[in-house]
Amino acid sequence: MNTSILLVDDEADIREVLSLFLKDIGYAVVAAENGGEALTLFRQTLPQIVISDIKMPGMDGIELLRRIKQESPDTEFIMITGHGDMDLAIVSFQGQAADFITKPINVDVLEIAIKKVCEKIIARDLLREYTANLEKLIREKTELQNHLSSLGLMIGSISHGLKGLLTGLDGGMYLVDSGFTRENQAQVQEGWQIVKLSVERIRKMVLDILYYAKERELKWERVDILAFAQEIAGNMEIKMKQQQIDFVTNFAPGIGAYEIDPASIHSALVNILENAIDACVRDETRPQHQIVFAVREDPVNICFDIKDNGIGMTSDIREKLFTLFFSSKGNKGTGLGLFISHNIVAQHGGSISVSSTPGHGSQFIIKIPKLS
Repeated sequence: MNTSILLVDDEADIREVLSLFLKDIGYAVVAAENGGEALTLFRQTLPQIVISDIKMPGMDGIELLRRIKQESPDTEFIMITGHGDMDLAIVSFQGQAADFITKPINVDVLEIAIKKVCEKIIARDLLREYTANLEKLIREKTELQNHLSSLGLMIGSISHGLKGLLTGLDGGMYLVDSGFTRENQAQVQEGWQIVKLSVERIRKMVLDILYYAKERELKWERVDILAFAQEIAGNMEIKMKQQQIDFVTNFAPGIGAYEIDPASIHSALVNILENAIDACVRDETRPQHQIVFAVREDPVNICFDIKDNGIGMTSDIREKLFTLFFSSKGNKGTGLGLFISHNIVAQHGGSISVSSTPGHGSQFIIKIPKLS
């Protein structure tokens, strides 16, 4: 331990003799003749130990101790006192001085006092290191427990979801086989539609799991936002027609090209659009449903707006909407899709706001900061 010491005494002979002694036994020493100079030197050199006379003209040792402890509570202080200064020595202890020695100074006593202070500094540093390591271990253990808990929830959620999807797949395959056997084309078509829907849901579940299982670094690209939105709309249009949902696009002209990760934003928007489709399919109160997909910009954001007139959500569901493994779809959902969408948008520095009322549909506004 290379210990540095600030020595403060208004008597030049004492400063010189003690400085030579302290340097000779291996300490780095700077010296000051009064409290004001000592405070300046302290701020410049930040010594671990201050040795100061208690009585000095101007700023005395007690005031110097108080000021240094205010700025650096860990700096250790050894006070030099006269035989008649015991009351002041007690005051210095109350001000958190580590030790005091009396004049005339016995260098052996001084060396012992410094060694004790050094041991205190080492013990404190070791305790801090131990505490930091302990806190790190606790954080790692907590993270591990959270991961294991999430893994258990994910396995339970996926198992439950897959069971329902496989049941649907079995039913679809049975209708296809039965239709071929009976040469019933309508039954074959019905069964095939169920098979296709089940396979699509399984595909989406697998992709969601892959996104969740591995934190993905963003791959930034400069993207024409209108072309990007039109591509998403084209991909979703077939699904909308299959569910007999009126799909309206409203893209503001003149939106330029900006930096995004197109693959992940595509996934986030598709998840939200599919959530809108599901909200419309589950709503039996209207003969016709509509989803509006709009894109616009404000001074700082690209804004994607997805609005449906489906089943809507209660306030309780809205609050849990982006929670991991939360799903209001029963065995048809894993609770990963919107959670992943939220994380993707957050990775871009963006936000998702949701407004919804039961029976009156929902609106998702996704804002991505413009990066050009």
